[in-house]
Amino acid sequence: MNRSLLVAVSVVGSLLFAGCSQGAGDSCEGSGFICQEDVLALECRSGTWREVPCRGPLGCRETDDAVRCDTSNNRAGDACASSAEGKGVCRSDGLAVLECRQGVLEETSTCSSCKVEGDEVTCQP
Repeated sequence: MNRSLLVAVSVVGSLLFAGCSQGAGDSCEGSGFICQEDVLALECRSGTWREVPCRGPLGCRETDDAVRCDTSNNRAGDACASSAEGKGVCRSDGLAVLECRQGVLEETSTCSSCKVEGDEVTCQP
């Protein structure tokens, strides 16, 4: 797993404990995240809970002050968190760049190798 990828798109925010019965499409107030399942986070965005997949091996986990969503195996077309908007990550096979655009991961370029260092994504042709 690319550790930088996990850090680059980790979901960190205030926790909203509105109960276990929250689901995608339900109304919410403010902003924040909860783990819906081991591989699925919910983000309160524009007054509605929205699903964000956590396909990486660490899945979705809550700590005292944050929700972490391992997106290292997420794919083009998956939803992405508002905190990842405009940021690029490497596709899980390392052969393309995915960028969070308007809440969805889009493949923006292909490459022979891709790596993330800090906030910088390098895609070798």
